[in-house]
Amino acid sequence: MMSPKKTAEKTVVPQTFVIQREAWIDRIPRSVAMVLLMIIFLLLWQLAYKLRLISPIILSAPMETIYDLFFVGKNILTGGYMLAALWITTQEVLVGFAIAIGIGFLLGLLVGETKFGERAVMPYLVAINAMPKVAFAPLFVSWLGFGISSKVALAAFIAIFPVIVSTAAGLHSTSESQRMLFRTMGATRWQTLYKLKLPLGMPHFFAGLKNAAVLVVVGAVVGEFLGGGKGFGELIRVAASQLNTPRVFSLIIYLSFLGLATFWAVIWAQKRLIFWHKETVGNQGLQ
Repeated sequence: MMSPKKTAEKTVVPQTFVIQREAWIDRIPRSVAMVLLMIIFLLLWQLAYKLRLISPIILSAPMETIYDLFFVGKNILTGGYMLAALWITTQEVLVGFAIAIGIGFLLGLLVGETKFGERAVMPYLVAINAMPKVAFAPLFVSWLGFGISSKVALAAFIAIFPVIVSTAAGLHSTSESQRMLFRTMGATRWQTLYKLKLPLGMPHFFAGLKNAAVLVVVGAVVGEFLGGGKGFGELIRVAASQLNTPRVFSLIIYLSFLGLATFWAVIWAQKRLIFWHKETVGNQGLQ
């Protein structure tokens, strides 16, 4: 008769594996899925146009918009007036983004690193962010004029808050045990900030930059809507006043390319600067 010890040694506990079947829609390649979605969207658009669900004056046919996309692209590539307008808007976006990064990072340090910033400055920042920022456009125009400066100011003003919040959140992302370790090693406050809090807070900082990269384009275009100018926002306003819907759609699409380019630039910088951090959600669909 076998002993209980030998019986326990020979007993093999079967392992159970639960295999979750992948849905059929998730097995579709990404390129195929994107093309299918675009085709479905264009078919629905064409159907709405044919059935006159929306007035043709407001909603143009898909082919008219596609033709105008090629027209705008040709004008840009040949150095026409739309290239000059696109360059003006691009300048407003880049300068506004740089200002939002610089000032937002400094305010984020103040809020995330000092009690004064957290208790006194942050409530004012939240109150300002809760205000309708578009309403500030006339003020920026009256202060800075109808040139590019007022558009840059509005673009930076709209994009700055995500940078502030993400910087402060990044500084608070370190654990108490990590901060205690640095204190026991005799690190100063600035050494802890430079060698611990900033490196670990970079993923949060870049998450805020991605939001700001999209908002800064919105701010520049809104500034051109309300304060004049010679950029793409002004071209959209003129086209809308002439009921040229295909031109409005095509200009909006090219502005989305500008926003995507800014967003991808942030992703590129994130991969180079914090290569050790890998996101699971956020930019995988753009890679």
